[in-house]
Amino acid sequence: MEQYRGILLNVWREACRHIELAESILTIGRILQEHLPPGRLRIIHFNPADGTLETLAAYPADDPEPRPQRARLSRGEMAALRRWCEVGRVAPLPTARGGAASSLPAALREAAAAEGQGALICPLRTGEGALGALVLTLDAPGPPQERHRELLTALLEPLAIAMENDLRLRELRALREAAESDKGALLRRLGRRDLSDTIVGADQGLRRVMARVEQVAPSDLPVLIFGETGTGKELVARAIHQRSARHAGPVLRVNCGAIPPELIDSQLFGHERGAFTGATDARRGWFERADRGTLFLDEIGELPLAAQSRLLRILQDGWLERVGGQRPIQVDVRIVAATHRDLAGMVGTGAFREDLWYRLAVFPIYLPPLRERHDDIEALARHFAQRAAIRFGLPPLELRPGDLELLLAYDWPGNVRELATVIDRAAILGDGRGLDVAGAMGVGQRPPRAASAGAAGGGVQPPGVGHGDGFTSPGGPDSSAGDPAARAGGLDSAGAGTGGFPAPGAGAGGFPPAGAGEAGFLSLEEATRRHIEAALARTAGRVDGPFGAARLLGLNPNTLRSKMRKAGIDAQRFRPTPPRD
Repeated sequence: MEQYRGILLNVWREACRHIELAESILTIGRILQEHLPPGRLRIIHFNPADGTLETLAAYPADDPEPRPQRARLSRGEMAALRRWCEVGRVAPLPTARGGAASSLPAALREAAAAEGQGALICPLRTGEGALGALVLTLDAPGPPQERHRELLTALLEPLAIAMENDLRLRELRALREAAESDKGALLRRLGRRDLSDTIVGADQGLRRVMARVEQVAPSDLPVLIFGETGTGKELVARAIHQRSARHAGPVLRVNCGAIPPELIDSQLFGHERGAFTGATDARRGWFERADRGTLFLDEIGELPLAAQSRLLRILQDGWLERVGGQRPIQVDVRIVAATHRDLAGMVGTGAFREDLWYRLAVFPIYLPPLRERHDDIEALARHFAQRAAIRFGLPPLELRPGDLELLLAYDWPGNVRELATVIDRAAILGDGRGLDVAGAMGVGQRPPRAASAGAAGGGVQPPGVGHGDGFTSPGGPDSSAGDPAARAGGLDSAGAGTGGFPAPGAGAGGFPPAGAGEAGFLSLEEATRRHIEAALARTAGRVDGPFGAARLLGLNPNTLRSKMRKAGIDAQRFRPTPPRD
């Protein structure tokens, strides 16, 4: 093999220099021409996944000889090819029955039949198994000589490596194309052109909010975002992450109110194998997954007190323990929390830990509702119209004359989320011709009624909402009393407080006591509690079954029990006491 050392060095160099096998073979073929009679070189790949025989590369590239580029094989033929590749040697192509290559599988003989008599074939394999075959044809009289076999044997390893790299490159390209396809499908479903988060109104109604975001983002301080449901708290949390030093790390969202109480510890902090029934494997919790990134805890006020105490430890020293674990785990996570509830009032009633409140409310940000951001409604409507056009495959959609007046006259109890829903509905009702905002809002279905005197902007709620085509709006003029965080100890519309942050306690900092509303109006929580108690009284304390309170309220029994636990309602006190003997 000493006489082939220079050739091998050049072949290895070319095999490692080029990414694609076709480029390598063109250069390697020219090198071999200097030491062999003129000829052709072909590399064939066996693909057991789809049962095909495919020519990956050839020299010269414009080889006029007819040859199959791709052929489909049976399972038996593919198995025979793999067996031959595992034990095969360099051999001449068979010219008659028997001979040195009589064990060559029929499928490979047919694929190489056009090569002629002066041809050698040998298997290509690596440590991962069989890859394919190399066919060398020499345009010279007589059969190949022994030195030709020796040279071809020396070339098998670099060519097998080059083929393996080419196959991996093809696999990566296929994965990238699949990922691009999935990304495109996701963007179409979201109605976006890219994955960047767009905050409409950042230079208008949310200007002060974004100024607060720019202030706090570079630090690692916890942030507490106040705002009504649907105002875009998650977008603000992601904006904080993107502007922080952790922007290269993960940003994960956890809805604390959507996790069943019995699973909160496992979801947030993880569990070890065998920690409880069904824990067949160890699981990392949300805190471990967000390591070196940001964890957005939405609806933080829904966390049970036990989970609040464990969250407090993580905020204090960065250590947690999995459920069933024996050792502490350190995590580096920035916490951004959000709520629409009166956390300071909950501290006063003991529903939220005071020490956790002070840990989270280091830098509060108040996100104003849409009724306080009239300047943003037009921009938001146009943004959602563009998104709807992409999602539904429609031509560009524009607001019609009078549409903006209708949008500005409504107080939007559902905030930005409700506006997005209305625009989607308007796009569908427009049948591709434009936006039917009036139809989407039910205008003309019933006489208009005035909004309450306290509604922001003094606008009129569009008539017909909840009638006509069956569209419903869960809010009304009385549902827009404002987020309790806006009344927190000196908090202004951007969350800047004269005293830093609102002091906890029942009624402290301007918060009404829990359960009380303005002018004696019941809070939603108190009204819900009384309604559940009335249902339990009517059903004699029965929760489920055909005559239970869950059936009466139209709820799943488990959902009703969860609401009862949260409100502190015991069904036992509504059950009749058995008579004593």
